[in-house]
Amino acid sequence: MSIQERLKEIEEKIEHSCEKVGRNSGSVKIIAVTKYVSLETTKQTLDHGLIHIGENRAEGAVEKWDALHDRGIWHFIGSLQTRKVKHIIGKYEYLHSLDRLSLAEEVDKRLESGEKMKCFVQVNVSGEESKAGLSPGDVHSFIAQLSQFKGIQVVGLMTMAPFVEDPELTRPVFNQLRQLRDEVQALHLEHAPCTELSMGMSNDFTVAVEEGATFIRLGSALVGRE
Repeated sequence: MSIQERLKEIEEKIEHSCEKVGRNSGSVKIIAVTKYVSLETTKQTLDHGLIHIGENRAEGAVEKWDALHDRGIWHFIGSLQTRKVKHIIGKYEYLHSLDRLSLAEEVDKRLESGEKMKCFVQVNVSGEESKAGLSPGDVHSFIAQLSQFKGIQVVGLMTMAPFVEDPELTRPVFNQLRQLRDEVQALHLEHAPCTELSMGMSNDFTVAVEEGATFIRLGSALVGRE
């Protein structure tokens, strides 16, 4: 299938999921995860009107960013080492994996005065040892501590659900993240509006949409693998 055909199928699934729960499908943004595909495929993705591009390698995406940065909005979606922060500043508008104060401090230090990084706090809702992120019980205190960093804007929460054959089994994970987001949002923190939910991938995005995802991260289902 072509990217155009895959996108049409995905959009139909998003529409159906939104109809089930009374949402507007326009509130769901697709991040095309291009880490496994070429510069040309990334360009084709943008040609089809998808503007959100997700990469998880601080240095590996330089070629794509150099060629295409003015055509899209770039999201860093992978685990980020503090020493590699310098590679994403000025390139990526969103960071989906903020999970420790040392990372927030380094991002804040490298931003220009008055500049802000839109961050998702990563939460390990499922508790899997293989996944990064804060435990749900630590989220409130962590976000409170982030107020000391003027360049950090917490736009939302992010999680990765367990990879399971039946997507329905991921629902409790997405539901818990949404409830946690709602709690933070209700605090009306200036540095943490926390309106967004980054959750749902190729295998489980329909359930994530039903549970309130505003950004879904799609790789193989959308751009395939090369």
